[in-house]
Amino acid sequence: MALPLIGSNIASEVGLRLLLCPLGSHVVIRTACCSVGIGLPVYSTFKAIESKNQDAQQRCLVYWAAFGSFSLIEVFTDKLISWVPMYYHVKFAFLVWLQLPPTNGAKQLYMKHIRPFLLKHQESADRVLGLASCEVSSFIIFQGQVYITVEFD
Repeated sequence: MALPLIGSNIASEVGLRLLLCPLGSHVVIRTACCSVGIGLPVYSTFKAIESKNQDAQQRCLVYWAAFGSFSLIEVFTDKLISWVPMYYHVKFAFLVWLQLPPTNGAKQLYMKHIRPFLLKHQESADRVLGLASCEVSSFIIFQGQVYITVEFD
C-alpha cells in the first residue's frame, strides 16, 4: 500500500524539500530568494501602478525602501554572513516576512528603523547625493566629449 503524499503535487513537495534542506544546493534557495525578493514584488508593483490603488502603491514603495536598505547592507556584509549556516534560509524567511500582509514587515522595518535614520541624516544625505550627482554628470559629459573628439580625429 502506497503512503499518501503530504501534498497533492509531487513537484511542489520536492521543491519544498529542496528549499528547506539545509544540505541542499545554495542555488535553489538563492533562486527562491531572488524570486520572492524581486520577482513577486516587481509584479505586485506593476499591478499596483496599473490599478491606480494608492494604498497598494504605498505598500510597494515601503517594500522597495526596506528591500533596498537590506540589499545595501547585504552588499557590505555578504562575504561574512553568507558563510553562516542557513543564512539564505533566514534571508528567504525575512523576505517573506517583509511582504506578508499579516506581518506588515516592510512597514514595521520602515517605520521603526529606516524612516528615523533617514530623517536624522536627511541633510547630509541630500548634500552627498547632490555632490555625487554633479560629479557623475560631469564625468559622463567629459567622457562623451573625449569619445566624440577621438571619433572625429
